Amino acid sequence: QVPLVESGGGLVQAGGSVRLSCAASGSIFRYNGIGWNRQAPGKARDPVATISSDGTTNYADSMKGRFTISRDTAKNTVYLHMDSLKIEDTAVYYCCAYGTTWEERYCGQGTQVTVSS
Repeated sequence: QVPLVESGGGLVQAGGSVRLSCAASGSIFRYNGIGWNRQAPGKARDPVATISSDGTTNYADSMKGRFTISRDTAKNTVYLHMDSLKIEDTAVYYCCAYGTTWEERYCGQGTQVTVSS
């Protein structure tokens, strides 16, 4: 069983919104936190946002105010709602689970978000 499966990516116009989903195969409370990273073409993977087991959220500075990470514990699903999308937000978005020292444990296969002008 795949630990994490992302969905919800696609093509969206600049200024638009999209919500990504990350479905875990078991309880998300097994992990210290779940987060989203992204990798644009030719660039390194960068952190986007995390939500810890106690519900604390953190965001990369450039995403604050535009992106919202949330969760549905009953569905073992973490979401990333992205507003006011920019062309530079185009990337593959990965959902990752983190252990007790925030070491990366698993990542999903990624979902492509393409923002067009």
